[in-house]
Amino acid sequence: MKHLISHGIQAILLTSLLTGCGLSMHGSNTGENATFSPNAKSDKIETTLYEQQLELLRSSGGINGDRIEGMDPVHVVYNPEAPIPPQCYTKTEGTHNPCYVCHQDSMSQRENQMDDGAQQLAYNFSDVGVKNHWKNLFEDRSKAVAAISDDEILEWVDQDNYSSLGENLKASGFKGWIPDLKDLQLGAGAFNEHGFALDGSGWVAFNYKPLPSTFWPTNGSTDDVMIRLPKMYRTDKTGSYSENIYRANLAVVEANLKGLSEISSLPINESKVGKDLDGDGELSIANHVLVKVGYQGAAEGYYMDSFLYPEGTEFLHTVRYLGIKDNGEITVSKRMKEVRYIKKWKGMAKPLYAREYQLEGYEKDLGHLPQYKSVGDYGLDNDFGWSVQGFIEDKNGELRTASYEENLFCMGCHASIGATIDKTFSFPRKVDGAKGWGYINLKGMPDAPNIGEEKGEILTYLERVGGGGEFRSNPEMQQRWFDKSGTTVDLNKISKAKDVYDLIAPSVERALELNKAYKVIVDEQDFIYGRDATVTPPENVLKEVDMATAPTLPPEKFFKWDIRLDWSSTKNKSADYLSRNN
Repeated sequence: MKHLISHGIQAILLTSLLTGCGLSMHGSNTGENATFSPNAKSDKIETTLYEQQLELLRSSGGINGDRIEGMDPVHVVYNPEAPIPPQCYTKTEGTHNPCYVCHQDSMSQRENQMDDGAQQLAYNFSDVGVKNHWKNLFEDRSKAVAAISDDEILEWVDQDNYSSLGENLKASGFKGWIPDLKDLQLGAGAFNEHGFALDGSGWVAFNYKPLPSTFWPTNGSTDDVMIRLPKMYRTDKTGSYSENIYRANLAVVEANLKGLSEISSLPINESKVGKDLDGDGELSIANHVLVKVGYQGAAEGYYMDSFLYPEGTEFLHTVRYLGIKDNGEITVSKRMKEVRYIKKWKGMAKPLYAREYQLEGYEKDLGHLPQYKSVGDYGLDNDFGWSVQGFIEDKNGELRTASYEENLFCMGCHASIGATIDKTFSFPRKVDGAKGWGYINLKGMPDAPNIGEEKGEILTYLERVGGGGEFRSNPEMQQRWFDKSGTTVDLNKISKAKDVYDLIAPSVERALELNKAYKVIVDEQDFIYGRDATVTPPENVLKEVDMATAPTLPPEKFFKWDIRLDWSSTKNKSADYLSRNN
């Protein structure tokens, strides 16, 4: 996935701003050559600022990710092109296209006007971006992984490091969002059958299909996502909470975000809402909602436009280890690798989004590197109305705030790729309507095709990528779903998979290995070099891109792709395709 340069206002490192801080900066503005001198008058012992920060992270735990006191964290960046994810350096060899999932031409009526589909066919990097800074990919962790016993890693992933985060943040004086969903470490145990948080916090879990292939469990992580609409979407006009109103507004938001005119819903007592939601002329129990009825309760009359969330929408995303049940089933772990929080602080009309993309294009043409505004404890501003704040494990396994650069890593995907809808991935991929409200569960989930396609999404991905992941380096997926040559998908094997879980869950052996590999990265605290749970270096990744000679893909390898899925229960296109082609 070749990444366009993101929002750039100026080069990351501004030497003139540092001289008054007793700090000396040397070299170019790439961030790699920035050095820290404890005594500005002496240059005898100098280490880079990011190395200083890494040493501090390795030597002590604690809630704060940015450790250089008195220094704006923007100046501690190792990789100014951190928004370019490591997957973008995968070798395509003129044949394989893992890039289509992120980079797409703009679509009618969408706010996303990034229009970066051309990135599928050719590498397009800045002078800084041509070097693959994700050097953790090239580290062999075999010995370190072998030194961790199965019992040790099983005990590790089963520990709760979420419950203490809120109190730790409060004690540190943190002013941003503080985790307010009780017992989230329990996964499904924190919600009722319809996904509503048991603690009354307003968070609602939904069942969605993980994006290929970053969040496929076979590649190292499990995850879950929750949505919360602002209070006015959860209350009646007197300010009293109403689950009927909340159900109605959740349905409207989902249908509207997906560009649908109506959608099935959890049962709603229309008398409690005071509106005929399904258009049958009666106030009864509605099981589907028409988008044209608009928002209900205290939010009645608020602005709504297709493919946009209402202002104030929040998402909570936890990235976890691979939990392993006694029967060998892969599930979410109690321990969290990361807790990610985003909030839409500012709603904008679509022409304003288009203008932001235009400005980004100008910045790219000028050769400016990406730099996002820090909003303090609320993380980074993505320039499209959202803030992004992450929390990640410290050396002791407790969750701490992500550093500026660790948050910067998230910005490429949540700002500058063409496939997202209002900067999000999971909600557009939610199982449609009533069936999709509830904690994520891949068992029983069909390999639904993307809208406009015939074959199942996972089958399609395996064929287009030639492997079971973006690095094309998952031997277990190769063995399971490809023929003996390892190059062609075996449709007979695929047809026997019961569900999405069957297709993308790893074996117990692989799960243990991937958990250990990530634990090694936690011990090192060097997430700025990459956080992919690899044991040995993947063969199909470039260390540097030669823009003049790097293979490009022919036009016929370009794929139009819609992040939304066809969950229709009246037809199973993937099953029909497999039956016709076996």
